[in-house]
Amino acid sequence: MNSAKKKRLEANGWKVGSTAEFLNLSPEEAAYIELKLALSKGLQDLHKSKRLTQVDLAKRIKSSQSRVAKMEAADTSVTMDLMFRSLFALGASRRKVVGILADK
Repeated sequence: MNSAKKKRLEANGWKVGSTAEFLNLSPEEAAYIELKLALSKGLQDLHKSKRLTQVDLAKRIKSSQSRVAKMEAADTSVTMDLMFRSLFALGASRRKVVGILADK
């Protein structure tokens, strides 16, 4: 958000803060969520760059299309373990995975 808009909102009585502040997240919880979101985005980008559908990815990881959709949405029911395994199933190297996390 640009500073002019922030000042306008605050002048009208609005409180402007981060999502972590709004949800009262600890720094550790916020970091965990950011990592999960980065993995989710990286997974989506990688399977699209390989021109694979969610169904194609699901077959590779022996799962379902709905599970892949949940991974891409960073659903709370999806473990980071599954996200890592899925990235590796798509051919991502450890370096690529670290790069996905570092880009965050």
